[in-house]
Amino acid sequence: MEHGTNRREFLKLTGAAAVGIGCGVPILAALAKEGGKAGPGAEAKGPRWVMVVDTRKCRHADGCRECIDACHRAHNVPDIGTEKEEVKWIWKESFEKAFPSQEGEYLMEELRGMPTPLLCNHCENPPCVRVCPTQSTWKREDGVVMMDMHRCIGCRYCIVACPYGSRSFNWRDPRPYLEEIDPGYPTRTKGVVEKCNFCADRMARGIMTPACVEKCPEGALVFGDIRDPESEVRKILREKYTLRRKVSLGTDPHVFYVL
Repeated sequence: MEHGTNRREFLKLTGAAAVGIGCGVPILAALAKEGGKAGPGAEAKGPRWVMVVDTRKCRHADGCRECIDACHRAHNVPDIGTEKEEVKWIWKESFEKAFPSQEGEYLMEELRGMPTPLLCNHCENPPCVRVCPTQSTWKREDGVVMMDMHRCIGCRYCIVACPYGSRSFNWRDPRPYLEEIDPGYPTRTKGVVEKCNFCADRMARGIMTPACVEKCPEGALVFGDIRDPESEVRKILREKYTLRRKVSLGTDPHVFYVL
């Protein structure tokens, strides 16, 4: 058996009707069932998951990688070691690169160069979904933009379409680059695309806190249901000034940044 759970074995495990050893739940079946696929004009119902990033708290933890490391460990994201072949679900960029429309001569000094956590924005109108020829990426009714790596043919149209750089391509077999393998999530193979899934795999197991949120030592990441007026994310959005990335493109991103 190769390192970790390969894709064929994972499909067998997740196709089981009952709870299986290794995966814990039939993850693919649960992920596909959760909310179903959202079509144009679909009536909003149930939760709509979003992330809020408090950049003020991140500034006080300069150099912290806890959210990145927790996410990548939980989802067997490899460290290839080269920028060209980098695979990432969460990463950091300077504030100016994350929000190019905010750049200017008089940008607040504390924001200039500030490392800003970035991830898939789980857009309401995701361009990646529209261009995928195999429907291997889709948006659930709860807003999570999913990626079925078993159906991905590696055309990379979604990478070109995504304006946020949120998708990575496996140029080689990633498994030799994993120091530890979590058997609860499938390893990938050469030639497929991957990205953040808001820890939909954890939600399928009843864990409603993403790995990055759980491990953030500063409490800078908050995950919740924006349709719930009593949720923590709604409270933050009512009380704090937030930005979203490249909203002028009409994607309606659902990751919010507190300044």
